[in-house]
Amino acid sequence: VQLQASGGGLVQAGGSLRLSCAVSGLTFGNSAIAWFRQAPGKEREGIACIVSDNDDTVYSDSVKGRFTIASDNAKNTVYLQMNNVKPEDTAVYYCNLEVDGNGPSMKATLYEYWGKGTQVTVSS
Repeated sequence: VQLQASGGGLVQAGGSLRLSCAVSGLTFGNSAIAWFRQAPGKEREGIACIVSDNDDTVYSDSVKGRFTIASDNAKNTVYLQMNNVKPEDTAVYYCNLEVDGNGPSMKATLYEYWGKGTQVTVSS
């Protein structure tokens, strides 16, 4: 199973960005896919999760109302739409997968597969 995150880049505060996470080697089924991020000098933070078979989602307070996670099961791809971004959103963003999702969760230890990150930089 491989996860490939893409779509990161430099964006101005208040702008938008869409990250993609393409998953290969596995069909989603009831998988849970989450986005985590880690900024320099800070702990890793779970920010959004979706369960692919019922679209249950959960968001961290830091992104709720600004970011939206969505799953395209036909393409085995999960997206993170980031709107109204802030400088504090600057981080490396990772997508992760739990094969048998029991519900959306930010608990990092549940995720068996982790992708390489994509850098998001928000300028003020």
